[in-house]
Amino acid sequence: MATKKVTVTIPEDLLEEVRAEAAEHGLSAYIAEALRLRRDRDRLRELVDWLEEEHGPITEDERAAALAELDDIDAEHERRRRARTRGADAA
Repeated sequence: MATKKVTVTIPEDLLEEVRAEAAEHGLSAYIAEALRLRRDRDRLRELVDWLEEEHGPITEDERAAALAELDDIDAEHERRRRARTRGADAA
């Protein structure tokens, strides 16, 4: 994949925190991933806006149901992660 070097200005305190977290993978990779995540979130926001224009805003009940479903998914992911960790420890 082609890359291009750019110059950005980042507050010092934020840069220190990011460098500490990014040490293993590198600052450029960390920032590139953060930009991808932001771009994806912006695209999702555009989709939500379009869907709400087409179908109206979601209700509080729909929002609560979606959040409950996400909680269930997170719990399942955590259960599977723990099971993999226990399996790796036993090996």
